[in-house]
Amino acid sequence: MAKNITEKSYDDAVAWLREHGFDILEAPGTQNRVFLKKLNVSAAIEKTADGGVKIFARPGYLVGGEIAKLIDRGYQKFLRTTKTEVPATADHLTAIHQFTEELKEATGATSLYNESLGTVTDNHVYDRVEERDKPVTQRPKRPWDAKPQPAGGKRRA
Repeated sequence: MAKNITEKSYDDAVAWLREHGFDILEAPGTQNRVFLKKLNVSAAIEKTADGGVKIFARPGYLVGGEIAKLIDRGYQKFLRTTKTEVPATADHLTAIHQFTEELKEATGATSLYNESLGTVTDNHVYDRVEERDKPVTQRPKRPWDAKPQPAGGKRRA
């Protein structure tokens, strides 16, 4: 049976996160934006104009004090920061997955089936077809997309 998920307010989300062991740090120089940390994973959320909650920085494992972006090379996932790139271990992926699921529960965000199975990256290239995630207008022309030429080439008048 499907659950009805209700969007939570920013204040409700922050209270839920505090109750569930998240470290919360106010973002310097801004109001209504906080950084969250748990299991050495971090993310940031902010208050929307209508009092809701929006994820400002996606969850990522902390590497050298910086939130690392999870990238997929097809054969392995890596954690990339502005300074370094390290292979992601099963412990890294488990921590990111657990943090993300708890963050979704706190904010009332939708939990998708494929994301509940494990950790996913921003660019899903499961079938390894390059540039499939780009908008159609930005994809390169593939040979099967070209219009067939008439037999015998072009005719002259």
